[in-house]
Amino acid sequence: MRLASVVTLVGILMCCNGYAGERLIGGYTPEEAYRLGEQIFRNGLKPDGTPIQALLGSDIPMSGDMATCVSCHRRSGIGSVEGDIIAWPITGKELFTPRRRTGAWNPNAQPHRSGLVQRRELPEAFQVEHARPAYTDESLAVLIRTGVDPTGRNLGFSMPKFSLNDQEMEILVNYLKTLSPENDYSPGVDKETLRFATVITDDVSETDKKAMLDVLQAHVRARNTQTRPHKKRVTSGPFYKTESFSAYRTLKLYLWELKGEPDSWDQQLTDYYNANPVFGLLGGISTRTWEPIHRFSERLKIPTILPITDQPVVSDKDWYTLYFSKGYYQEGESVAAFIRELNDKKKYKKIIQIFDRNSGGELFAKGYTDNRSDQAELINIDLSVVNLEDAKQSLGQLDEQSILLLWIDAEKGLSFLNKINDSGLSHSPIFISAGYFSDLQKQKIPENIKDNIYLTHSISLPEENKQKEFIVSRWLQREGIEKTNFSIQAKMYFLGWMLPGALRHMRSEFYRDYFMERFDMMTDQNYAIAVYPRLTFASGQRYLAKGCYIVKLNPDASNNELVKVSDWNTN
Repeated sequence: MRLASVVTLVGILMCCNGYAGERLIGGYTPEEAYRLGEQIFRNGLKPDGTPIQALLGSDIPMSGDMATCVSCHRRSGIGSVEGDIIAWPITGKELFTPRRRTGAWNPNAQPHRSGLVQRRELPEAFQVEHARPAYTDESLAVLIRTGVDPTGRNLGFSMPKFSLNDQEMEILVNYLKTLSPENDYSPGVDKETLRFATVITDDVSETDKKAMLDVLQAHVRARNTQTRPHKKRVTSGPFYKTESFSAYRTLKLYLWELKGEPDSWDQQLTDYYNANPVFGLLGGISTRTWEPIHRFSERLKIPTILPITDQPVVSDKDWYTLYFSKGYYQEGESVAAFIRELNDKKKYKKIIQIFDRNSGGELFAKGYTDNRSDQAELINIDLSVVNLEDAKQSLGQLDEQSILLLWIDAEKGLSFLNKINDSGLSHSPIFISAGYFSDLQKQKIPENIKDNIYLTHSISLPEENKQKEFIVSRWLQREGIEKTNFSIQAKMYFLGWMLPGALRHMRSEFYRDYFMERFDMMTDQNYAIAVYPRLTFASGQRYLAKGCYIVKLNPDASNNELVKVSDWNTN
């Protein structure tokens, strides 16, 4: 009787913990097995947290993050190309179906391929054998351990041979089956439509809101005018273009407007998303922190492509937001690099950094502080804590061996600069952000200290991109869009320029991770972007503009001409 009670109790406990009737994978629940499979795939770590061991070729040992599947096959599992090395797709739908030979077409297999339509029979020469049969769990385990596929072909030097026991292999194979699953696209996609949204916060002026939205909507309209010819090609185009043409989707763009304080934005975004799930977010604009939108994207794994913000989240781990730059942080980062150069000529003993959280100044300060290598004493003064007049007293510490970093808006900044000028204080280097100062406000900087002023300039100088500015201006004219805030309009023009390429190369693989990867694999750009010298793409990199100019005001010019004192890449 006692034994029966114990057995009954164990059964109840197993039910309470979710094990009753649930198939274990490698001894783990499906949820835990998925997490551990992701850990193997992305981090090269076994379930116990120790590094995976592998061999490259026959005698080169690899371990841990050197031996990750994601580094070649990417998060989506759809693979990549590097030179003449192809990392083939390793998703379940690709591994567990036969692979056709490149350039061949098998009409008997076609009805079973997602996104394709039936075609007429082809000549026998095109009906070639498969390059390999479908994998089984067992033959896939052999490949992962030995690098040999079911046909006996050795995949070569680029495919490591992984040392995984049966439990670890079962967990990894199960995870591969979940990657980019067939007929289970990411949310926001159906057979006809690909849905996106753009986010605008209520602090943005109507002029800037319209500048962003008009350009983005014009690109969506242009894309959708291609609907009829693409649909026609699906039924009558050449067989080898079938997948490309049948992948075409009409774009739908929703407007998500956020109101109130940033701490309420996540709930507003969630409500919008629950009403209309989208595949990703395009553009968007805010003059405040982008962090709540960034965190929402990370939480729901929603790609956010090139929002207009000076206050992005700076992270080397987050995945789902692609920014133009690190914004204010990048300007502080560039100053840290420039001060290293100044210190090579003259050792500065004190850095006074004054910033205002209310206008994003803490991001400038953090960019400098995180990247500084000087040994000077650092004095931080936060104007959200210290009042303006008390902060001005710190200027008495300026001397020939000190530097002033002034990360505050133009109105407050000019009051500090006038105080320095009126008090006859030292001729220390003074750093301010050009983004805070309009041309009129630059004119108000006292003449006596203009030569001491260094400005961070996060975009191209006005005279650098005349030809590219002309291209964008002509496009705006053609679309009937009034030229207003050109920086915003040029950035959205660039997004619209790049988006069709990313969508086209996705074919019918409508998975959010793969969408992000398509941007990763794009070539660097210096043509379609009129407000940066260049934008660079690379795997996992989430900030395209990598630099910032340090400039000075030309003392011999009356029109606030800016003179570069550093190259673009100063980080």
